[in-house]
Amino acid sequence: MKLIVGLGNPGIEYQFTPHNLGFLAVDRLAEEFGVEVNNRQCRALTARIASAPGSVLLAKPETFMNLSGLSVRELVEKNEIRPEEDLIVIQDELDFPLGTVRLHRRRSSAGHNGIESVIGALGTQDFLRIRMGVAPARAIADGMRYLLTPMRKAQLKVVGEMLNTTAAAVKMILTEGPAVAMNRFNRKPDEEKD
Repeated sequence: MKLIVGLGNPGIEYQFTPHNLGFLAVDRLAEEFGVEVNNRQCRALTARIASAPGSVLLAKPETFMNLSGLSVRELVEKNEIRPEEDLIVIQDELDFPLGTVRLHRRRSSAGHNGIESVIGALGTQDFLRIRMGVAPARAIADGMRYLLTPMRKAQLKVVGEMLNTTAAAVKMILTEGPAVAMNRFNRKPDEEKD
């Protein structure tokens, strides 16, 4: 079984903030696979995807971002997930420009509190991460405030494209494996023209 966890904060006030891109990505996947993420288990809202290759569990932890690891550890233990092979965590990334999608594994948290919590709870960095860039074009004074402020209409248009890319990356991971997906989705735009 593959476990796909989107990081975010529960509550309508956080729904369309940059920090909730993980939740939005899980919602997009659920929509594409025709399921609803509304089962409660292990302090998360979850959905099983029967139509995906292999067995897939989508999850949105309800522990708030900074305690995401509590839910992820419970999900991993209950479902006998091997993080290094079967866990995919989708997160926002303030270090990347808005619109960027990158796949990585065996990386530090780079200051992301949700990822720090997951690494701490699992005792390993060895899991696949999909990092969705949220950095604005202009410099910001307060990163946390920016991450928790609802996005503007122009940003949401870019986010929609990013969610499509993330869903395509997840489908490729499930069908062709992480290495193929990393090779495809970690290219820079100028490399894709070759």
